[in-house]
Amino acid sequence: MRVGERGQVTIPKDIRDRFGIGPSAEVEFRVENGSIVLKKASSRLNLEKWKGRCKSSLAAAGYKSVDEFMEDVRGR
Repeated sequence: MRVGERGQVTIPKDIRDRFGIGPSAEVEFRVENGSIVLKKASSRLNLEKWKGRCKSSLAAAGYKSVDEFMEDVRGR
């Protein structure tokens, strides 16, 4: 495989398929032990949609907040 004039390379189809790398997938490059490593970037979770979902369950269990629940679970 060769690097093109603009520094581009083509990721072979079998590797793209295996790792779910599509046309708009984000990837990361890093150097490890003198080698270049290409890694599919982890997807970012939108946690905002989950905000407040446990409120009633925590209240039913006697907790006022997630922090209070976590302290109890951790035994503090």
